[in-house]
Amino acid sequence: MNISIAEALHSAWRILDRAGVPEARREAGSLLSFILGKDRTFLISHAEDQLSDDSLRRFRENVERRAAGEPLQYITGVQDFFGREFRVTPDVLIPRPETELLVEAALEVAGPDAFICDVGTGSGCIAITLLREIREARAVAVDKSAAAIAVAKLNAQNLSVSDRLEILISDCFDALDSSRYQFDLVVSNPPYVSEAMMSGLQREVRDHEPLVALSPGADGLSVIRRLLQETPDFLKACGYLIMEIGFDQGETVKELIDNSVWHLPDIKPDLQGIPRIVVLQRK
Repeated sequence: MNISIAEALHSAWRILDRAGVPEARREAGSLLSFILGKDRTFLISHAEDQLSDDSLRRFRENVERRAAGEPLQYITGVQDFFGREFRVTPDVLIPRPETELLVEAALEVAGPDAFICDVGTGSGCIAITLLREIREARAVAVDKSAAAIAVAKLNAQNLSVSDRLEILISDCFDALDSSRYQFDLVVSNPPYVSEAMMSGLQREVRDHEPLVALSPGADGLSVIRRLLQETPDFLKACGYLIMEIGFDQGETVKELIDNSVWHLPDIKPDLQGIPRIVVLQRK
């Protein structure tokens, strides 16, 4: 079957658009770039080139997956974060631009040889990025999912920080001994979606990303409460806790903060101006 790149893209765009996929043209181009191992410039400059039967078959299979709601990043297996490529699987959350703001906030307070803990590391994108940006830093990354830990270890190896990163299976700090681990900085993008909000998430998120990394159930605040209560035992005096919160949780989180333990320098807004990144300093 002789079908050109342009024809295949047009057909895929129509399928994705009818399925309600946002930015269907861009998604179609990304899928074909992935299949061919070529960039978008190639697709444009070789629009009349014929696709091989194998390439066309694989492209159509992936278009069907995307039309059914599977995220592009799980199909391609990669996501860019802070200018670096991270491996992702359905066992980990897909890194998002909002979480880059958490990294930026951490970089503002971290010293040149900071000892960092990333709680609920998932793909490892936060801890690994901080180690890449702070060359003398060391970190411990924990997650209660063994499958997520495997992804984080792969990313640490691919991005050459394995020698400075200890990756452990742990539910928050459960596997750590506070007499051994005293951090300058604790960072976390915890599960914070409430049960009531789950049904309103995009299908790509609700039906495909790991539930354990999205929601702790009930009001969505149980892990945030644990971080506020347990982090001081693992944090040096004047050390920082920086965590991401839900779009509607800013005022509630303020009420949960024990002012005898924590100083609240800032709650930074996300790209839409919504309070998103909580910066706390241990008194």
